[in-house]
Amino acid sequence: MANTLQQPDVELGHSLAVEDARRLADQQRRERARALQALNLQRENILSQRTSNPARRSALEAALIQIETQIAQLG
Repeated sequence: MANTLQQPDVELGHSLAVEDARRLADQQRRERARALQALNLQRENILSQRTSNPARRSALEAALIQIETQIAQLG
């Protein structure tokens, strides 16, 4: 008899844990999507810049490699 009284609490606890896990997963997906969006915007910005300065071009290429690496890690 004691088990039947405790069972609803166990189910409720499990239900809350599942809901918390779902919320956490949704939050992580949103954060990942925002991070990817920010990285893609940075990538587009770098690609849109034109320069004849070799030092500046090297810096842009290095930044592009770094951003593309981060995108690959997230993606």
